[in-house]
Amino acid sequence: MVKGSVFLIAFLWLVRGIFCGTAFGGVATEDSVAGAAKVYRYLNTDILKISGDIRNTHEKGIGDVFIRVDIQNGPKTITKQTSTDAAGHYEVEAVFPPGTLAKQDVVLALKKTSYAPIAPLTLDIVSAKLSETDSTLYLARADVVLRRVASPGMWISAAVLFMIYVLIGLELLHRTLAALLGAALLLAVTYIVGPLFPDFKIISFETAVQAVDMNVILLLFSMMVIVGISEKSGMFQWVAFICYRLAGGRMRLLLVALMAVTGILSAFLDNVTTMLLVIPVTLEIAKTLKMNPVSLILPEVFASNVGGAATLIGDPPNIMIGSYANLSFLDFVRNLSIPCVLALAAAVFYFMLFFRRDYSIATPSSQSCIANIPPIDVKLLIWSIVFLALTILLFFLHSLLEMPPSIAALIGAAGLLIMSGEDISDLLANKIEWSTLIFFAMLFVVVAAAVETGLIHFLADQVKELSKGSLVISILLVLWVSAIASAIIDNIPFVATMLPVVGYMTASVPGGQDGVLWWALALGACLGGNGTVIGASANVVTVGMVEKEGIHISFGDYFKVCFPAMILSVMICMIWLLLSR
Repeated sequence: MVKGSVFLIAFLWLVRGIFCGTAFGGVATEDSVAGAAKVYRYLNTDILKISGDIRNTHEKGIGDVFIRVDIQNGPKTITKQTSTDAAGHYEVEAVFPPGTLAKQDVVLALKKTSYAPIAPLTLDIVSAKLSETDSTLYLARADVVLRRVASPGMWISAAVLFMIYVLIGLELLHRTLAALLGAALLLAVTYIVGPLFPDFKIISFETAVQAVDMNVILLLFSMMVIVGISEKSGMFQWVAFICYRLAGGRMRLLLVALMAVTGILSAFLDNVTTMLLVIPVTLEIAKTLKMNPVSLILPEVFASNVGGAATLIGDPPNIMIGSYANLSFLDFVRNLSIPCVLALAAAVFYFMLFFRRDYSIATPSSQSCIANIPPIDVKLLIWSIVFLALTILLFFLHSLLEMPPSIAALIGAAGLLIMSGEDISDLLANKIEWSTLIFFAMLFVVVAAAVETGLIHFLADQVKELSKGSLVISILLVLWVSAIASAIIDNIPFVATMLPVVGYMTASVPGGQDGVLWWALALGACLGGNGTVIGASANVVTVGMVEKEGIHISFGDYFKVCFPAMILSVMICMIWLLLSR
């Protein structure tokens, strides 16, 4: 009889959920409680509902926490198991004969790899009558904060990340193969060693798949399609000639123009898209002038990351910071545009000095340059301009339309493919940087493992503890730790981890209430990506594109040129932040 009642209750609860939209979760409202009263009026049962949120010390929800609820029902123990969702929320429900639940003990136990275990919790139960004579709803809630511990998985993920840098830095393996090897090792440890030793569970396959940012992958793919088709029209050759003519053949002036245009475009588009548009033009200029293209390309990619730091929409970390701290577009422009302009100006002089020999070459006349430009495919040029303009327009409107940038690029790529009549098989084989796309996907997995095991969380905790309540120390720590960390790992997961830390420091450190620590985080994360070839998405895309043209930029070559420039730009921003208080 009891089993039949339980089955009937479960069936009615499911039917109610289907028609009312509250089957197994959601917040209990007056309407939902009233609906539950109607269902249980003739069932005469006790319903136990346990819920809560599991968070870390940074007040962020923890997903996939194992939850076990033991309910002592007389001599028997009823066990319910579940796990938290991505936001750290959980709910457990159980149904009992009437009048029996009030006398029972409810014990909650939870477990998560790389978090310190806690003792089981005995919960207090609060009852609420669903109707005057029938069913009673019993509620219990437990919100728990879990503390990170240094697990074997954390050290393995740190070792794998270090291994990837060594392999890429010493050019022992291609960067894509190095990232692929790192991701494979992490998953292998999880699924081969993890079942025997739970502390070695680093990252699940499901988490690895979710870690791959398809917005980035699809954006890169779509823009590669647009650039690949537009290049065939002769568009970039003519743009290169116009830039050269406007500069009057003076290489230093041309450098200033290219860096300024790249920085401005990156402030309103994203820096990856900007580089995808600028690189073909730059390669044509270098080919025409018979000069080393690296002396123009590296200053441009540096400018793209600096320009992207100046506005809310210029770089994904800024979007995350603006959303979390409720900062507007004008807030970013007002506080970051001046230090970014100063950093860009200093970078111009730095690159002029570093590549002074390349900028001292004798340049050909405009007439000899135009003679080398191939004939223009007018029809293809028109369609390329139309869909490129449409894509850029959608980039500007993506916030208003609530459209991810990747969708804007996909619309432009699909339209241009149809109207141009280009052979998609040839395009996919010759114009898409598949190695770059795979590198990004695998690097996302490796960085996600560092997040899952607490490596980045540990770094954020150290920043919080070392600040000691001093605003100056807090600014220096947030800025420099963000810069160095963003040169090593992707700045998006790092910023996501730092957001609650900086939020706490902003509220608690005297003088931090004006938001200076948010600007330190934005400048450090965005400019720090200039430090290494894998520090920012724009860097990886740039190296991949020029590699197809037979131009090799090694990890060491990039580091030697751009890391000092990154340190210089961050120092300028540090002085600005300290003097503007």
